[in-house]
This record gives sequence, structure tokens and C-alpha cells, in this order.
Amino acid sequence: MAAAPLLLAACSTPVVPRPSPSAPAPSAQPRMAPVVPVEAEPTAPATQPAINFIAATSGPVAAALAYADKVRPLGQPELASEINRLGEPGEVPLTQMQLALALAQTRVPADLARAQGLMQRVASSTVSEAQQLAPLARTLAARYGEQRRLEEEREKQAQQLRESQRRIDQLSDRLEALRAIERSFTRPSNHPPAPSAPPPANGAKP
Repeated sequence: MAAAPLLLAACSTPVVPRPSPSAPAPSAQPRMAPVVPVEAEPTAPATQPAINFIAATSGPVAAALAYADKVRPLGQPELASEINRLGEPGEVPLTQMQLALALAQTRVPADLARAQGLMQRVASSTVSEAQQLAPLARTLAARYGEQRRLEEEREKQAQQLRESQRRIDQLSDRLEALRAIERSFTRPSNHPPAPSAPPPANGAKP
């Protein structure tokens, strides 16, 4: 009779089944994050879309510096093609600065003078984009002016040197002509000397 309550309690306890050792435990699968495309900077050399991209993302000054770095190693044919592509810049400050940077690389005095004028236009413009470029434009305009003065001074010195060399060549020719005349005077004659006349006899008049 005393064991009856124990039997009833054992029968009322729920039995929890053990997991089978052969069944693997479910593993949590990692969720992949969605891939978001990132817009990359164009790598086209010295093209207007690339410069516009930099200007839109980093400002006109960064775009101008990037353009200057791209046109610096270009040769004369590439520079001529780039200048033709830019054409007339109109009143767009960034395009004016681009054209000035390309013209300054040609080593032509007339192109350098035009580049200085374009930089001065950017520096004096009241457009908002030009106001951001104004400090750089003033610096480059002053640099181009100094470069023009140095090149003009160098050309003047080269001209003076050519004139001095021309005078030296003329003096050398004259000196050589005088030496030739002097040699002709001191050259021995091929004819034998004429016999001298006999002295007059005593009392005879010569």
C-alpha cells in the first residue's frame, strides 16, 4: 500500500526523448549581406567626363590639379589634340583653366601669353566656381608671367650672343685677309734679281 503513491508519481512524470547520436545538430547558416555597387572614379586620361566627375565629388580645385597632372607628361601631338578638343572655353572657369594648363605645356611664347590671359580671366571672374579657383588662378598667372619674362630675357641673351658671334666671324675673316696680303708681300720672287749697273768711270758723268 505504501508503494502505491510512488508508482503513481513515476507514471505521471513526462519522459523527454534523447536526441539520436546519428542525427547532426542543425547549424545556423550565415546570411550574406547584400552587395551594394560603389561608383568608382573614371580612369580615362585627361578626358572631360573624368574631370567633371572629380569636380562634382571633390570640387573644381581638385579637378584642375588632377587635369594639370594628366596633361603634364603629354607630348606635343597629344597637347595639340587636347587643345583642339577643348576649343573655345567661353565663360566656364574650369574649362578656361584647363585650356590654360594645356597651352602652358607647349613651350610656345604665344601659347604661354594666352594661358596667362585665361588665368587672369578666371581670377577676375565673379562666378562662384571661379571664386573657388581664383587663388590657384592668380598663382599660375603670376608664374606664367615670370616664365614669360625669363624666356624673353633668355631669347634676348641668345640674340646678343648670335650677334657677337657674327661680329667675331667678320673680324676673323678680315684678319685672315690681312694675313694673306702680308704673306703675299713677304713671299720670295721666282725671277732672278736684275744685274746692277757698273760704277761710272772717273770724270764721266753719270
